[in-house]
Amino acid sequence: MFQEERMQHILEYLQVNKRISVEEICKLYNVSRDTARRDLVNLEKKGLIVRTHGGAILPPTHERIKPYKERLHFDVEEKHKIAKVAASLIKEGDTVILDTSTTVQACAELMEDINCNVITNSINVADVLSAKVNVNTILLGGKLNQEHRFLYGHNTINMLSNYFADKAFLGALAITKNGIFVADDEDAAVMQSIIKQSKETIVLADHTKFSNTAAFRVCSLSEIDIIITDKSPNEGFIKTLKENGVNLIIAK
Repeated sequence: MFQEERMQHILEYLQVNKRISVEEICKLYNVSRDTARRDLVNLEKKGLIVRTHGGAILPPTHERIKPYKERLHFDVEEKHKIAKVAASLIKEGDTVILDTSTTVQACAELMEDINCNVITNSINVADVLSAKVNVNTILLGGKLNQEHRFLYGHNTINMLSNYFADKAFLGALAITKNGIFVADDEDAAVMQSIIKQSKETIVLADHTKFSNTAAFRVCSLSEIDIIITDKSPNEGFIKTLKENGVNLIIAK
């Protein structure tokens, strides 16, 4: 097993078990203690773990999630490539749901001004779509998350139950063999409802999300139809996606 693949497995183990020891890494992946320590050092340099005495844990989520306005200016080129492909999937007459991620906002910016219905709980997405005269935009109500500019709670979920979409476009903070993860439990709850109310679920995520971690699980991989990303994950993960019926699209 190559180091990058092993590091991905370590992150997935932490996602489920919250902590891992050097001894466990040695046993799970048949490597020496020195190799296990090097893996943890590399993961810590990337900000993906916190090393502890004899092992590692996941870092506190709140230290790693930037405010929405800041995230708009990160990985702009990758977001644009992914969003352009996603926007091309929205057709005349579609009813779609767009969630609160910055990559999904880029999709809203790039989609054509065509006759379609868009449902969203994102203030930013609704604002972008207000300039598209042919798009019928429905902004869900609920409690406002001021930092990340989305609406959530039981009112949001109740409103969602009145709609059924052809396609849902979601962001993700982490994609692992255990599913799709985000940093906020309220965001995850709304996303779970979005999936239930949609015929097809499409996740927009750059390649770093395949080596990332997050606290709150949205769904299993089998509940996702398409993942659009900018670079291919490792072969092992591609196999996992195929086994779960996920179609992987690499934006060029």
